[in-house]
Amino acid sequence: MIELTTNYLGLQLKNPLVVSASPLSESIQNVRLMEDAGAAAIVLRSLFEEQLNLESYALDRDLSQGTESFAESLSYLPEFSDYRAGSDAYLDHLMRVKECVSIPVIASINGITPGGWMHFAKEAEAAGADAIELNTYSLVTDPLVTSSEVERHLIELVAHVRSHIRIPLAVKLSPQFSSIPNLAVQLADAGANGLVLFNRFYQPDFDIEKLTVVPRLCFSNSSELLLRLHWVAILYQHVRADLAITGGVHTAEDVLKGIMAGASVTMMTSALHQFGIRHLSSIQADMLRWMLDHEYESTNQMRGALSRNSVPDPTPYERGNYIKTLSSYPLQRAPLHQPAHRK
Repeated sequence: MIELTTNYLGLQLKNPLVVSASPLSESIQNVRLMEDAGAAAIVLRSLFEEQLNLESYALDRDLSQGTESFAESLSYLPEFSDYRAGSDAYLDHLMRVKECVSIPVIASINGITPGGWMHFAKEAEAAGADAIELNTYSLVTDPLVTSSEVERHLIELVAHVRSHIRIPLAVKLSPQFSSIPNLAVQLADAGANGLVLFNRFYQPDFDIEKLTVVPRLCFSNSSELLLRLHWVAILYQHVRADLAITGGVHTAEDVLKGIMAGASVTMMTSALHQFGIRHLSSIQADMLRWMLDHEYESTNQMRGALSRNSVPDPTPYERGNYIKTLSSYPLQRAPLHQPAHRK
């Protein structure tokens, strides 16, 4: 019998299929479907630091009715009226999810600054969260902020969160760091039990008619997996933290590639939005079929098989791959003249 079990953040999971943070988890019915379809763990949607700050400001405002101290204090914050829950509702939902499923439930916090919101991590632990995923989604736009400052700030943040909770802590990173291996080692030393690679930045688009900048949400595709495979394969066995891949996981082949790179789990959400939650069942069935055909007995047997440490030639993970890729492209003769358009 093929064994799919894996260990992530000290949690024994029945397979490497984890549902990443998304609005899908807001529905109890969806959460039940995820478990029935084969999800080994669920990351709840993120609660944003800004939401918790707004709650704090609102409380202070209510306590200081009749003063002008908060006349404009909220004007610079983003509008969060579309979010259906603050911290109390989030914790209540977390407890209800824990009651209806037997798989681990991971609370997600999107925050970048140590502050009053930090106590929420401890509240999530008390509400039954099996782990915390710290989603460090941030863009530096100030040219005076150096890369070393950004990294030091992140490491201090992780250490601060670690000091507030006892349950496992995963850190979701962006790929925009100059030395990912060094940062990964420092984050593990600061208390991160797992690293999730990578966050997807949702780039704004331009409306050139209205001269406005507009949000643009695009689902991932399997081509985005390559960046994640590259870095997990490099970090595998070089960092004292479990590795998770998120972004571009859509098929059984994607999951198998992630495991062979060295990931303990692969996370997905875009595929479930596009193909439905039961797509998890199809992925698991396809995984088992492939492993049977290729005589693999377990996911542990294949883990790291294509990592940088395991392959005979590590140059594909280094600069040599850049040169080889470019030289492998067939040179085609460009036409001297553009063909005339037929009327």
